[in-house]
Amino acid sequence: MKIQQLSLFLENKPGCLLEPCSLLASGGVNIRALTLADTQQFGILRMIVSDWKKAAALLEEKGYVVNLTEVLAVEVPDKPGGLLHLLETIETSAVNIEYMYAFSSVRQGKAVLLFRFSDPDEAMARLQAAGINVLQGIEIVGPEGRP
Repeated sequence: MKIQQLSLFLENKPGCLLEPCSLLASGGVNIRALTLADTQQFGILRMIVSDWKKAAALLEEKGYVVNLTEVLAVEVPDKPGGLLHLLETIETSAVNIEYMYAFSSVRQGKAVLLFRFSDPDEAMARLQAAGINVLQGIEIVGPEGRP
């Protein structure tokens, strides 16, 4: 199942991460996973949150431009080479991995990775056909993220 990821541009200077995190915390929105990529002047904050609609509204109300992107959360074995089968499955297709990052998980023997694929539907079909577990959104965001 595809999961909504929020992305926002931030200035690359001290303290700029504080406000969006504070807004989400005060609004009762839990950040489940995040990554921050930077350039010299700006950064892109990407987040999976417990309630993406509420998070987007809170951030937009304060003037942030929020971009929504569909990503997939995928389980791989938490051992050397655990990612290899997934990469081999995608390699035989025209699907590109645009970026990926890890998700903190307590699943026994499993690591969870978040992927932005050029074609998430095709990637999901290939991964599931290869026996790779694509997680449901509720497994990542928790029960408060239900529609």
